[in-house]
Amino acid sequence: MDFPDPLLRGTLIKRYKRFMADVMLDSGDTVTAHCANTGAMLGVQDPESEVWLSPARNPDRKLKFTWEMIRIGDGLVGINTAHPNKIVAEAIEAGNIPELSGYEDLRREVKYGSNSRIDIMLSADGKPDCYVEIKNVHLMRDARVAEFPDSVSTRAAKHQGELANMVEQGARAVTVYLCQREDCDSFRLADDIDPDYAVASKDARQRGVEAICYACALTPESITVSRRLQIIP
Repeated sequence: MDFPDPLLRGTLIKRYKRFMADVMLDSGDTVTAHCANTGAMLGVQDPESEVWLSPARNPDRKLKFTWEMIRIGDGLVGINTAHPNKIVAEAIEAGNIPELSGYEDLRREVKYGSNSRIDIMLSADGKPDCYVEIKNVHLMRDARVAEFPDSVSTRAAKHQGELANMVEQGARAVTVYLCQREDCDSFRLADDIDPDYAVASKDARQRGVEAICYACALTPESITVSRRLQIIP
């Protein structure tokens, strides 16, 4: 995924009201940016961190910038949860996620289950439909181990059960954990943060739902899927 316009570098002053962040740009101007992330953002919202913002293309938008990345150590971490579906879709179409190759049609936001939408639906003649649920990952508390989730999500737990139901109806279902950072080698569920999601996820895998995790390569110009991470049981 390429950013359509150059990102602007700045220094984070603070994140507040969940969806807002004050940033001092390198130009010296202080702006309020939209924070497209509903999670707790543990470890990726420390004041005085280097951050990168995208300018809004809509001149009528109230907040003229969106917070995209933060520097943690020597690497960048993507915090915008609006991007993973596009990043994964592009990776599938480019053949960079082998586990999801061999499908002729890719559709996004398809209705299924109990008033839900699947992030990506893959289909091909002679194959069962493949339901792909995508989860954004940016939490890392232990060295080089990514985790999900960073806050309680009853909706995410519900979706695991619905994916399992689709498998039992003859479909294929895959949860893709997309780690928007480069400094991780493995992934695990943060069962201390959301025990119910961990239980729902493990139950779904026992019922046939697959799980894979990929890290990303991040620059101020683009975010792309890079390599698969080991999932710790």
